[in-house]
Amino acid sequence: MILDYEPGDKVTNPDKKEWGIGQVQSIINDKVTVNFENVGKKVINAKNVELLKLGK
Repeated sequence: MILDYEPGDKVTNPDKKEWGIGQVQSIINDKVTVNFENVGKKVINAKNVELLKLGK
């Protein structure tokens, strides 16, 4: 699996829109750590959740 994110990218979780916009902090294997504006830091398993990358 190739992930199309890198640290600093802005993303949203389409399943949890109430989390707001998040910024990718780190990516280790399939685990993407994202700091969301409404819920803070979350570790997302990229195998289970497809984050939507926002345009720059």
